[in-house]
Amino acid sequence: MSTQLFALLVLAGAAIYFMTPEERGRLTGLALGWLRGTVRNFLHPTESVDPFADLLRARTRWVIVTPLLVTLHVLGFMMSGAASAADPQAAIELGANFAPRTTNGEWLRLFTSTFVHGGFLHLLATVAGLLPLGLILERTVGRLAFAAVYISAGVLASLVSLWTISATSVTYGASGAVFGIYGLLIASAIWAIVQRPPVPIPLLTAQQVAATAAVFLLYNLFTDHLGGQAELAGFGAGLAGGLLIAKDATLEKPSLLRAAMLTGAAAVLAMAAAIPLRGINDFRPQIAYIVAVEQRTASAYDDAVGEFTLGRVPAKRLVQLIDRTILPELQGVRARVSALRGVPREQAPLVEAAEAYFKLREQSWRRRKEGLVGSSNKILREAERTEQAALEAFRKIQPLT
Repeated sequence: MSTQLFALLVLAGAAIYFMTPEERGRLTGLALGWLRGTVRNFLHPTESVDPFADLLRARTRWVIVTPLLVTLHVLGFMMSGAASAADPQAAIELGANFAPRTTNGEWLRLFTSTFVHGGFLHLLATVAGLLPLGLILERTVGRLAFAAVYISAGVLASLVSLWTISATSVTYGASGAVFGIYGLLIASAIWAIVQRPPVPIPLLTAQQVAATAAVFLLYNLFTDHLGGQAELAGFGAGLAGGLLIAKDATLEKPSLLRAAMLTGAAAVLAMAAAIPLRGINDFRPQIAYIVAVEQRTASAYDDAVGEFTLGRVPAKRLVQLIDRTILPELQGVRARVSALRGVPREQAPLVEAAEAYFKLREQSWRRRKEGLVGSSNKILREAERTEQAALEAFRKIQPLT
């Protein structure tokens, strides 16, 4: 949690703490009254004198997509158990977006990552941003159109996060999808200004949506689970989709054809954006392998030198170790690294450092072998100097493991 968000929560808690018992009682009463009213309206949708609510129910009697999405968010959070998305590895296991996994056949992460949360506050902010507005917009534009905007915005935001954030970063959260339905809201408002709806949105309803939107926006302002550019892309997708499907939403429910067109266009755009990203690889596991090989071969040679110093093995044994074990292992890991494709730009310096290490280390072992065969101290000293240069390149990548 960021310092700013923590400060806001502390201030809110302090305000409640310093209220008088009567003030806290009134606040609790208001909250319970709002909750009872919400439950009553949900259980008895026909009991209403609100023309706007009646209009929404006449258009789409039962909302399904919004409660389903909220349920999936809550279940996803509960199923994570003690695992926290704040731990990158845990987030990946929960379905978060991680380029080396997503772009190598796990494209479903573009969607599943929208149901991964960084904690209870993240879940709460997501539900606050989604639920009140979703209950209105789903009825306004229809279930399929609403679902199309939500999913398209979420997937496109996940794709943009792959393009704009480090390939080794882990991103998650539904903020892109929720920003998409806010884009849909803006598009619907634009068409409402043009066409003048028969029943305007009540001020109280607008205030309720604005209050929950403020919670969502404040949380995302002070956190960065997905990235600002990705969230902006989600908003843009929702706005563009809304301008397409909500043209006559103030007068009638948009046709299924428009929702299908939006879904198809989003799918085509997503595929076009995903193709150049295929096969991204994280170079860090390869570095760990290089380190393991260096430590293993150096340790084996040091042990052999110890035996040679004690007169237990001849110099020929050292030559055989270099020729038959150390050089083949080094050449094998070098070939493995050279064959790697899709290394992200930010890891290119690591690849260069690894290549410099391979070149110098192989040269040092060959010179050491020549020095041992010819019993030449001069060549052995050259091998020592080359080895030091190789280890200097090695140290540039070792701490990153």
